[in-house]
Amino acid sequence: MANQIKVSGEDGVALQVTKPARSAGLVEEDDEGQATFLAKVRVFSFDSLLLVVSLDALSTEHVTELVVSAAQDTKSIYRTMDSTVQIAGNGYQVQLPPAEDAGFHEGDRAPCQAAPGILLISKAGDTSVGRDASRLAIDLVTIRREQVV
Repeated sequence: MANQIKVSGEDGVALQVTKPARSAGLVEEDDEGQATFLAKVRVFSFDSLLLVVSLDALSTEHVTELVVSAAQDTKSIYRTMDSTVQIAGNGYQVQLPPAEDAGFHEGDRAPCQAAPGILLISKAGDTSVGRDASRLAIDLVTIRREQVV
């Protein structure tokens, strides 16, 4: 089951992303499981979709390709903000400052897809918008995986 958007102190809202963050390489850990690296990220917001990009892992060209694809598919683009991956509880969370622009609110279920250097967070739901956002997230993961081949 997808994690829920949660309030996270003064930083607004966040999403628990422990497994996807590890998979995307947004965190690195030592042999004891202690964080040795937490990525600095940029969060792009579209209708019902957030694209989280590692600032160190992607070229400008690759980011542009992903952003243009998302903007064309959703016919939207909202604020983009720098953010952080943080230690939270027994794992990691990503702060999502532009989440409200994309239509996310506290308590919303938010499936998360990972690819090298990125996370795609779509708004869950059994509406056409939710299904479209989930499909687009999968498509963008495919694009990213093709970029690193």
